[in-house]
Amino acid sequence: MKGKNELRIMAWIELLQSKGFYSFAFDSAGSELPAYTKIALKRALSRLSEKGKIISVYRGYYLILPPQYFSKGILPPTLFLDDFFRFLGRPYYVSLLNAAAFHGASHQQPQEYYVMTNFPVMRATQKKGLKINYVSIGKIPDKLLQKRKTEAGYLTISNPVLTATDLVQFEKRIGGLNRTAKVLNELMAALAPSDFNQDILDHATVTTLQRLGYLLESACLNARLSDALFKTMVNQKFRFFRIPLKASAQTKGFSSDNRWKVIVNTEIDLDL
Repeated sequence: MKGKNELRIMAWIELLQSKGFYSFAFDSAGSELPAYTKIALKRALSRLSEKGKIISVYRGYYLILPPQYFSKGILPPTLFLDDFFRFLGRPYYVSLLNAAAFHGASHQQPQEYYVMTNFPVMRATQKKGLKINYVSIGKIPDKLLQKRKTEAGYLTISNPVLTATDLVQFEKRIGGLNRTAKVLNELMAALAPSDFNQDILDHATVTTLQRLGYLLESACLNARLSDALFKTMVNQKFRFFRIPLKASAQTKGFSSDNRWKVIVNTEIDLDL
């Protein structure tokens, strides 16, 4: 009987897969397979997980592992993130280095995945060598998001200018300001002066925009973009206060003799 249960449930999973689905929720399995009690269904899914046919990445949520991913034992996040957050009922967007890679900054291949979502805070997902970091923010800026087609549907990512501000604001998450500047240098091709509009000004903090402007101007040497950001901030009557480039470093004895009023308390070297 145990074998027959597994075969029937596996047939249902293969049907899902044939329709382009790579994941499913326990509750949806229960609805689609009403002949099974919750206990019987859990036991069958547990056995299929032991055999490497599926993997649980969250309580009540499973990934389907087709043959091409069987040896890895995990799926690329692009195949399940959108459905996963729909299951959670939470907004999200792919961010930081992963979003930068979508926009052409492909030399900075991340070892981990970064996803922005709202509160409450989520613990990172760590399975079979995959790590997904969830960064909680107060409000998801819908106007600054894009949809990208994937094999499994669509993926929500930050647009280039939101990616740039996130890289600066969360620089510690990706290895510091030097790495942020390197990624910005590759990301510039996807940015336009018109991107520095009211939508990004409403979302990003003033200090983030100051640091971004300084990095674009002094590290990336892009006057076109830095001038556009500066002009937009001045036109909106933003007040510039002295802030450190590196928030955690000392500021005494360092100059802020630049239009961004950024205290240059660390050196940026794109060759490092």
